[in-house]
Amino acid sequence: MNKQRTLKGSFSLFGKGLHTGLNLTITFNPATENTGIKIQRIDLDGQPVIDAVAERVTDTQRGTVLCQNTVRVSTVEHALAALYALGIDNCLIQVNGPEFPILDGSAAIYVDRIMKVGIEELNAPKDFYIIRHKIEVKDEETGSCITILPDDNFSITVMCSFQSKFINSQFASLDNMDLFAEEVAPARTFVFVRDIEPLLHANLIKGGDMENAIVIYEKQIPQEQLDKLADLLKVPHMDATKMGYIQPRPLKWENECTRHKLLDIVGDMALIGKPIKGRIIATRPGHTINNKFARLMRREIKKHEIQAPIYDPNEAPVMDNNRIRELLPHRYPMQLVDKVIELGPNYIVGVKNVTANEPFFQGHFPTEPVMPGVLMVEAMAQCGGLLVLNTLEEPERWSTYFMKIDGVKFRQKIVPGDTLLFRVELLHPLRHGVSSMQGYMFVGDHVVAEATFTAQIVKNK
Repeated sequence: MNKQRTLKGSFSLFGKGLHTGLNLTITFNPATENTGIKIQRIDLDGQPVIDAVAERVTDTQRGTVLCQNTVRVSTVEHALAALYALGIDNCLIQVNGPEFPILDGSAAIYVDRIMKVGIEELNAPKDFYIIRHKIEVKDEETGSCITILPDDNFSITVMCSFQSKFINSQFASLDNMDLFAEEVAPARTFVFVRDIEPLLHANLIKGGDMENAIVIYEKQIPQEQLDKLADLLKVPHMDATKMGYIQPRPLKWENECTRHKLLDIVGDMALIGKPIKGRIIATRPGHTINNKFARLMRREIKKHEIQAPIYDPNEAPVMDNNRIRELLPHRYPMQLVDKVIELGPNYIVGVKNVTANEPFFQGHFPTEPVMPGVLMVEAMAQCGGLLVLNTLEEPERWSTYFMKIDGVKFRQKIVPGDTLLFRVELLHPLRHGVSSMQGYMFVGDHVVAEATFTAQIVKNK
């Protein structure tokens, strides 16, 4: 089972803000399990904290801006991309200003320092959200589109189209997050010369320079105007007749700009709040469409807060009916688990196929067959019993008895033809023969019942 991760220690980075030009210090600190990613403005009274989630995004024009109770922090996407790609679930980021430092315009320095300080596993399981069906967001005006499809891992393909002879149409792909540090993190942000003057007039990019961005000069302007722009940026004058990439460091890849778009997507997906298993296909992405997609994913996760286990009937069970009968004393008509398809150290996934021949349907009810709720709880408990008894020697000499049942909810009736999936996990280790468990029952993708129960494992006389 994958565990949540945090940093082994703290580290700080220093640099100027891209838009404010301020000298900034940002510190990354370990955080406890289930904390998530939080950002703290230590320069303000009370040192307020902003949750790094999609609903907190208030501006996406020139980067991702988060705001909570009027407290803002911007240009967070490169740092969040590094944390997400390296599997960091919990981190407290402290910054002494209204934005993160731009550094070299990429995520490479963040990745390097995270890897140097080290990553630590926590006890809590990593809570992946598994994509089961196509989800899509489109912007008809811009032609931007983000689609996510089922996949075993998190992967991204990006297709970009720019109105530029230097970067017209490009694509980039990342099939394995293990390659992020090498293949994506060093990709720098980019800007066209034609956009610099309007940005400066908007009181932005005060910290922009030739060292922290790819600069593309493709539409000739008068030498006097280019000289004035160079003076504003405090860089040497350039020949206005020479077009192309004008930053001192050459491109690392021909498609570096599109790789940076991929980097931005990873950072904006960190705002979903859960690691994803699915393949993103992005066409002409940007922070605006990225955030719309992240917000949609947040709503999807809330609708399916507890995800159903994946059931492939073609795979052999880890426990068949014969093994179940070895562990449980239950027999017809009270054996309510047909097979077990997944078994971990503290959880189990079982299956029951409900047929019209179930004996309880004769009286419950003859004209409208419905599985009794008490048997739904019993079926979940039998799964839990299999989890515990599977660890004992001579399991046939032990029996499991209810001590307490709490939080029972029935969300949907169970009828002939339903295939029930049970997921039961231990809430606490077995102590003195007593075990507490949380059980969920699913039909398809939907939770149909849940309960918390405490049971005692007793040796038969």
